[in-house]
Amino acid sequence: MNAEPINAQSAEEWDQELAKALVSLYRLPDEAIESIRESMRGTHLRFAEAALHTGLVTQSELNAAHDWVRCESTPQGVSIIEEALRRQSVRRELVVWEGDRLTPGRELILAHDPDNPRSEVIRTLRTELLMRTSGRRGAAMFALLSPGASEGRSQLCAELAIAFAQLGSRTLLVDADMRRPRQHSLFGADNQLGLAQALAQGNALRLHAIEGVAQMALLTSGALPPNPLELLSGSRFVDMMSDWRRAYEYVIFDTPPASRFSDALAVATAAGNVIVLGRTQSTSFNALSEMRRKLNTTQARIVGAIMNSF
Repeated sequence: MNAEPINAQSAEEWDQELAKALVSLYRLPDEAIESIRESMRGTHLRFAEAALHTGLVTQSELNAAHDWVRCESTPQGVSIIEEALRRQSVRRELVVWEGDRLTPGRELILAHDPDNPRSEVIRTLRTELLMRTSGRRGAAMFALLSPGASEGRSQLCAELAIAFAQLGSRTLLVDADMRRPRQHSLFGADNQLGLAQALAQGNALRLHAIEGVAQMALLTSGALPPNPLELLSGSRFVDMMSDWRRAYEYVIFDTPPASRFSDALAVATAAGNVIVLGRTQSTSFNALSEMRRKLNTTQARIVGAIMNSF
């Protein structure tokens, strides 16, 4: 701790303000908040102390939250988070939402026609994934892998992200295909800045909000880099994944064709959960078997296999 309650606030009032700052600044998921409250009950610590005790918040993060609460220069009518976003981020996920909200393209049927048979299929898949990842701590992360191109991977990624967000769950869709990315096209986004620039240069993440899907964020691939595999295998990507596990409830990764690029395996290893995808009358059994063999060399767990007929 590096500060005491100010402006004659009681210790309890100060802790409540500090708790709000910690939850908002670092987007602590519901599971993390419940773990902190369990620690409070068992140790009789206040929220901030319990957050530090459980390891869900670091001392530097707690110090930063103190600074925000103590700051008396925040303009009237501007929230602490809005002011934080105007300054240098204390974490990578704190970014300015740039431009207008993006509108899901017509290909993303779930966003426009909830009664369509495909929409029901997506919701059924969502339910199965929920059951297979129950009891987790932190965000459930899914990398969608398919052997080749034109197998419906990008569309399924986008619709799954929409489906999770429609539950009211904080959901991030990441286009980790830095070979032939498509998510920016599906949502009509500019793609000059994205994951590649954050990994290569340490830029702040540029997330996009999605019209009609309040809990969803999109991180596009960004302009194509010369070394995508190296970027996805580096420490910055590991750090981002750690941040996202705490900030979101679900993270969905689009990937390049696994038969051509090892990028997909790097993402699968980091995410931990893999959904295998093929297209009926297009994807060969041999191609799927070879991809499965490659996945066996990783620590990723296959949580579902889908043959896409759309």
